[in-house]
Amino acid sequence: MDLTGQFEAERPRLVRIAAGVLDDRAEGEDMVQQAWLRLHGTRTTIENLPAWLTVVTTRLCLDRLRAKVPEPAETLPDDGGTATDPADGVLEAAAVGVALQAVLERLSPSERVAFVLHDTLGVEFRTIAAVLAVSADAARKLASRARAKVAAFPPGDAAADWQVVDAFLAASRGGSFTRLLHLLAPDVVVSADAAAIATGTPERIEGRQSVAAMFDGAAAAALPVFVDARPGAAWFNRGAARVAFDFAVADGLVQAITFRAEPDVLASLTRRAGANRKERPAVTSRPRPSS
Repeated sequence: MDLTGQFEAERPRLVRIAAGVLDDRAEGEDMVQQAWLRLHGTRTTIENLPAWLTVVTTRLCLDRLRAKVPEPAETLPDDGGTATDPADGVLEAAAVGVALQAVLERLSPSERVAFVLHDTLGVEFRTIAAVLAVSADAARKLASRARAKVAAFPPGDAAADWQVVDAFLAASRGGSFTRLLHLLAPDVVVSADAAAIATGTPERIEGRQSVAAMFDGAAAAALPVFVDARPGAAWFNRGAARVAFDFAVADGLVQAITFRAEPDVLASLTRRAGANRKERPAVTSRPRPSS
């Protein structure tokens, strides 16, 4: 596979990383394009292309963050890498997913990179250390400190089901993979009735990563509705509902989504007032790599 082909194979993963760090898919795609330009211009031998692209892309994101929010002059916590993390399990807290953007904005650029890369995307600390130009132990401490700040963020009452559903739809439309992950339960399941499967809907998808990947940037045509009096959503085409999303929400997280397309279900849907979706921003074209 030539260099362009190798890069294109890595592009979806890189966009996911960049969009997660910046919480902006369009900016993330710009950073990945810049990484391509750097790759195209390099004259050195690259032994591990995926790792090189991960480091370069994330460093570009880090520079973008630091241009917006200067890095505070504070030292890393001296916990020897053995202290108990005060935020173990905090990503399951109800309001974290809904308020994730506000939480991220409270973190320094380095904390944000360490937190998103490790806790959301599962990137190992050795790679994060290379991005931040620190030791692996220092990267681990940055992630730990970020989790502590997340834990200290006042969550308030558990988010209402409709808030969770609306936050999920907004994250899906905006292509915010990070927010989708934080709104989904670890064992979330997507299933479908026979009518929905007949339209091409997947029969079953399991797990936070797979479900988030499915909905990442995919709900532009979905509108908020009530499904059997529960907050949900539906795909509409020419004014008619085609497939309903029946959400099961508990403890502020989406536990399950069932695609439903039986005629009686679609006929019973009621649009939710006061929850009009935002118009999807125009998509601008960007140059593609050329060999």
